[in-house]
Amino acid sequence: MRVLALDYGSARCGCAVSDPTGTLATPIEHIERPGTRKGLVRVADLAREREVGRIVVGLPLGLSGHDTDQTRETRVWADKLRDRVTPIPVELYDERFTTRIASRSGPPAQTRTSEDSRAAAVLLEDWLARHGSERA
Repeated sequence: MRVLALDYGSARCGCAVSDPTGTLATPIEHIERPGTRKGLVRVADLAREREVGRIVVGLPLGLSGHDTDQTRETRVWADKLRDRVTPIPVELYDERFTTRIASRSGPPAQTRTSEDSRAAAVLLEDWLARHGSERA
């Protein structure tokens, strides 16, 4: 089953998708302004085009583990996405440190846009490692 990971931000949403076996996470093109109607439709279309069986949305908890304004915005957006992609399950997953790890993983010349999708790939790699036995 393919899994789509999303690193939501109001300006752009980083995206990564797994291979069908759920082993590899590959960053793909980001989506601009995902919070708009058009952006949300594009995310839903991407999920269907890639034939994903699950969507994992990075949850930006504060360092203390508590909700922040961005956490609350992400929860609202994930609920809207859930309504658009039913019956594909949408799951929130702690994304603390994924952007920092992603920024260290690529060459310095890479753009911010690729960093968003690399962060989604880091998130997806972690999710796949933790949920490997549950996917089957």
